[in-house]
Amino acid sequence: MKEGILYTRKYGAVKLRLGELMDRQGIKRGQLAKLIDVRFEVADKWYRGEVEKMDMDILSRICFVLECQPGDLLEYQEEEP
Repeated sequence: MKEGILYTRKYGAVKLRLGELMDRQGIKRGQLAKLIDVRFEVADKWYRGEVEKMDMDILSRICFVLECQPGDLLEYQEEEP
């Protein structure tokens, strides 16, 4: 059997909770796109939590605009047994 984290156990996932925060603050995806200076499609992917690789610059812009910390947007979820 192969060794390494991918082969020996389930390691969970990091979930993006931006959509929840935006909904609570009443901010739409188009508004966010304009505020952080990205295309709507980019803001939409972040909203839906479909970001595959974290762009730290975009994350910083989001935190600035929404007045939050990265920990408010990210949640580690362990793999269910």
